[in-house]
Amino acid sequence: MRPIITLLLCLAPVLSSAQCPDWTAERADLESRALQRQLAEWDDAYHRQGIALVDDEVYDQARSRLRYWNDCFAQGSVTPADPLATATGDVPHPVAQTGLAKLADRAAVTAWMARRTDLWIQPKVDGVAVTLHYRNSSLVQAVSRGDGSRGQDWTARARQLPAVPSQLPLAGEVILQGELYWQLEHHVQATAGSVGARGRVAGAMARQTLDQATARRIGLFVWDWPNGPSDMQARLDGLTAMGFTQSAELTMPIDTIAHAAHWRDHWFHHPLPFASDGIVLRQGERPNSGAWQAQPPNWAAAWKYPVRTAVARVRKVQFSIGRTGKITPVLELDPLQLDDRRISRVSLGSLPRWQEADIRPDDQVAIALAGLTIPRYEGVVWRAQHRQPVDAPAADAYHALSCWQASPGCEQQFVARLVWLSGKKGLDLPQLGPGTWQTLVESGLVAGLLDWLQLDQRRLQSVPGIGEASASSLASSFQLARERPFTAWLQALGVPPTGDTQLADNWDSLAATSPEQWQARPGIGATRARQLRAFFSTPEVLRLRQQLHETGIAGF
Repeated sequence: MRPIITLLLCLAPVLSSAQCPDWTAERADLESRALQRQLAEWDDAYHRQGIALVDDEVYDQARSRLRYWNDCFAQGSVTPADPLATATGDVPHPVAQTGLAKLADRAAVTAWMARRTDLWIQPKVDGVAVTLHYRNSSLVQAVSRGDGSRGQDWTARARQLPAVPSQLPLAGEVILQGELYWQLEHHVQATAGSVGARGRVAGAMARQTLDQATARRIGLFVWDWPNGPSDMQARLDGLTAMGFTQSAELTMPIDTIAHAAHWRDHWFHHPLPFASDGIVLRQGERPNSGAWQAQPPNWAAAWKYPVRTAVARVRKVQFSIGRTGKITPVLELDPLQLDDRRISRVSLGSLPRWQEADIRPDDQVAIALAGLTIPRYEGVVWRAQHRQPVDAPAADAYHALSCWQASPGCEQQFVARLVWLSGKKGLDLPQLGPGTWQTLVESGLVAGLLDWLQLDQRRLQSVPGIGEASASSLASSFQLARERPFTAWLQALGVPPTGDTQLADNWDSLAATSPEQWQARPGIGATRARQLRAFFSTPEVLRLRQQLHETGIAGF
């Protein structure tokens, strides 16, 4: 279950570049209280109803963000609500569940290990914590974690779980603490993530009835035997004798940070029967269980895996307009670190997606890595209370036949047309990338799609930032364009795709082709036929054709 701890240290890589918001005290209070309400809603759903509304990584970062805001605005800070306010039950734990402090990075783990001996490591199972109390070999009580001191009575449901033995081959009183988890086959955390496994177990244990199929999917990992032997190896031998072989086999002795890092990496990238979110470091010897408290101890700590999903503040919403007029919203973010990538922007893919999500500056969004390389928007985590306006381009103002000149509002699509024209699928001209075209447009030398055909080295060299060598290379590229074949020029102008259809080698023949004639060709349907007819009859395109004809380009 979610422990009551300060999470700023473990999330330092995500929050490292964050700055205090430029808010008034009133705005800070408004936003902080809204986030507090959101956290309370998530806490209640998780602890009382067994429903995980957000991933644990997202939850942890949201709680850390509230604490961070409180540090920024100390005078008007909002005390974070107890995340376990609705989780506490009526049943006291025979031994307090302590929770775990989280170590931020390898350096923090090294420092923690340096002050301790007799160290052991085990995977941090991503499930729900439970205390099992046996007396005279029989299970007498199962208690949910609750607030660590008191929890809910899960005895009836625990008796239905095949993974929880009702009898132990050991007399006397036995108290076990462990994790109920959702059993998975060959689960690799690095690639699959947590797949909602914790929420499935929490939901199952919150139900009034538990069906047999669900009960069989729930496993048990015993991570401690509070009233067991003082020696770790003796405890592990005892767990094995009781039938908890998995727990013993996945608890390994370590001596160095290299050993700890090895097992962390191994369990992250190799199959396990459960989801896990890090590793747990333990001292073999710890205080008598009667002294344990419902707070992170100094004899155990967690080192979590790198976050797969990060929460980032939206700085602004920008819109990229491509060659065909497609409008792509792009979120500019407070920079964040995911894996080894620094991310400051993410695409939403389409204008309707942004309109549906209604993302504004200061909203907090979840970002993940698709295929571990490409930033991917996952959703809005919570919204800013102050909704800032966003000036979005009109969807009907841009299309495949718009913006053939650098007129106001057309700058992006026009430059995209130039980039396509000189690219591999167009004229394939060297020395001509987006930056060069942008420079030529901003200088005023290129205001129409073919204005560059009239530029010589002298005029190019007059542009700030273009020296003699660059001007000479550009002039050579422009000259090379005159030698390109008719079909390359058609592609450069953006003719709609024609599939495998063989095209005539002159403009007049293509321009005279009717929609019906286009559609009669293989691979061209009614929609594409109309697009081709529109292309060859659009006034702006006809003017470009005339320019190419006057320049002497073959086929025009």
